[in-house]
Amino acid sequence: MQPPISRLAINGSLITMTITIDATGSVVIPKRLRDHLGLLPNTELEISEENGRLIIEPATTEMRLVRKGNIVRAEPVRGDLPILTTELVREILEETRS
Repeated sequence: MQPPISRLAINGSLITMTITIDATGSVVIPKRLRDHLGLLPNTELEISEENGRLIIEPATTEMRLVRKGNIVRAEPVRGDLPILTTELVREILEETRS
């Protein structure tokens, strides 16, 4: 039985899983890892190569500054950002404090 991913991450262990590239070049990110990282369906990812390693990470959100009266605020160039709920803030704080 594998230890839970959260325990591995908290202990600073490297999380590795073996996956296969299919005939179309697609890969599936295992559900345990998607859940642990909060990757939801339709999440945009950026893929790059660095020193012979494949790096996959959530896509950055391009922002623009918009002036509304005397206030300048940052807005996403396209699409909406996920709603930042109290529950999500608590989860993030707990993870960073662990």
